[in-house]
Amino acid sequence: MAAKRVLVVDDDVKTVELVKLYLNRDGYWVLTAHDGIQALRLAREHHPDLIVLDLMLPGIDGLEICRILRDESDVPIIMLTARTTDQDKLTGLDSGADDYVTKPFSPRELAARVRTVLRRFPGERGPEKIKRGDLIVDFHKHEASLAGKPLSLTGVEFKLLGVLAKEPGRVFDRAQLIEKAIGYDFEGFDRTIDVHIHTLRRKLESDPIHPRYIKTIYGAGYKFSEVSSDK
Repeated sequence: MAAKRVLVVDDDVKTVELVKLYLNRDGYWVLTAHDGIQALRLAREHHPDLIVLDLMLPGIDGLEICRILRDESDVPIIMLTARTTDQDKLTGLDSGADDYVTKPFSPRELAARVRTVLRRFPGERGPEKIKRGDLIVDFHKHEASLAGKPLSLTGVEFKLLGVLAKEPGRVFDRAQLIEKAIGYDFEGFDRTIDVHIHTLRRKLESDPIHPRYIKTIYGAGYKFSEVSSDK
């Protein structure tokens, strides 16, 4: 089996070399970049299996790189940043990041995060497009539409919709949605899932109080309605 390819992007050369050392020890083939322009070029040329991406970069910052790559691919992205507030974390996740590590960090912890994210996305990441009734979720383009009209979704909302729509009828509790759709756990995140479901319903449902697509299973979690799925 070919080694997984990881692109590590940070403007601090010592940080990049240390992370590369630990990932090499785990058997990954590591590419490195120190600015946003170089990072985009390497991502497009080499199609890495995962990207470790610093938020603050010269040329193009990490958030913009994340948004650009999300329009082109569904490569897993772990964001690195010194910003530590919950809102900063949500901003990174909404831009399309799959996980979030704050500086200073342990290289061993980061290597463990890489393993965890790659287990969640082990190469083949499911269908490129799902159609459920009037709803289309296009994972390749990172877009969703309802009755032919595009839905303006944040990164987290798109991930939640994708997780639920892939398995209609399955009930997901909050912890499962955190793991599958967001992948980052911090205090208060259970209720943050409820907020995201609420805003997603406002964009998706004609009657959010009586939703057609995303159902609440009281005491258990949420599910995507089987009634809405194409047969």
